[in-house]
Amino acid sequence: MPGRLDTAQPYAVAFFRIVTALLFACHGAASLFGVLGGARGGGTLPAGSWPGWYAAAVQLVAGVLVMTGLATRAAAFFASGSMAYAYFTVHQPGALWPLQNGGEPAAMFCWAFLLLVFTGPGAFAADRLLTARAGARRSGHRPETAVA
Repeated sequence: MPGRLDTAQPYAVAFFRIVTALLFACHGAASLFGVLGGARGGGTLPAGSWPGWYAAAVQLVAGVLVMTGLATRAAAFFASGSMAYAYFTVHQPGALWPLQNGGEPAAMFCWAFLLLVFTGPGAFAADRLLTARAGARRSGHRPETAVA
């Protein structure tokens, strides 16, 4: 049975990547543009305010990059680091445990993106499609399907 599960691994990683990054990007969009309920229950963060506005920009940009599978490992590394910073500077001083300090989302996003740094994007990644097309151009062949 492990053989069958192993063949589905790139697709499971891809769905994990897409859903996690979509949720992450939604946090950034809410804070920057006031959509989906806005920042902290309404409105937007003032442009350039530290650290909130920059965190929201990282959430939106890194979330979109990871979701589409463009520069996944680098974007996931940056996203993971930003969430580690958020956890230790904003949440952890309030209490030791994430359940007590409200830092569960930051901790979960940090570890989820760190996992993607090591697993890569899985299937359905734009990087794989671009790599397949570039390789086909170099070899003179047209790719018939994207590499999963």
